[in-house]
Amino acid sequence: MDDLLRQVPVSDQGYEDAYRAWRSSLMTLLGDGSRLERWQDRRYQFAHRVGNLLTVAHADSSVTVGPVLYGVFASGAGLCYVGQTQEAERRLRDLPVGESHHLANTVPPELWERVVVIRWPLLLSDAPASEQAEVEAMGSAVCGLALEHALQVAMTPPLNSRRRRTSGDWQPRNLMQSRSRGAIHSQRIPELSRLTLAAWKALSETEAPMGEAVVASKVGRVVFPSTLHEPRGA
Repeated sequence: MDDLLRQVPVSDQGYEDAYRAWRSSLMTLLGDGSRLERWQDRRYQFAHRVGNLLTVAHADSSVTVGPVLYGVFASGAGLCYVGQTQEAERRLRDLPVGESHHLANTVPPELWERVVVIRWPLLLSDAPASEQAEVEAMGSAVCGLALEHALQVAMTPPLNSRRRRTSGDWQPRNLMQSRSRGAIHSQRIPELSRLTLAAWKALSETEAPMGEAVVASKVGRVVFPSTLHEPRGA
């Protein structure tokens, strides 16, 4: 680590100072066994609250289940990641915990500004009959990958735009030239992709109402983890 820090340009010193301050803060928070337990409790309680808001019924919005697209925004960085799942009831609860997803390891949920969730099957009735037939033929899992790819190309989230390498660094991904299943099949559903992108933009631009952490629409919701932070006593 010291060798890496010595390679940092002077112009980036503020960034390195922030990294050291972050590490120093964690050393304080994990200063002994009781503080470690307190840290574990607090982090899981926050992640659990976010997972609940992403999945449970809210106002006129039913429980979030089945296929969805989702994206995580952080203050400053903006949209960080776009993903999809066929099991929203499980995956969205796991997303902030990070037990089977790398996102929370890089961008802690305490720093998430908003999470957008689109239940794309609810958009199918507005798509042309020809595309509805295409979706039935390719299946829900492949369609989810296709819509995920279309959103990633449109939005270029940084955590989808690189892949890990065994050499310990990152390799850029050219999403436009991808030959993945999602990329190949996304060409079959252009109107459904457009409908999904429109619903996505509407929710991603929604402001958090005073005192509310969730805004629901007919096809999804946006959750604001940033509104959950509350001061605590010593």
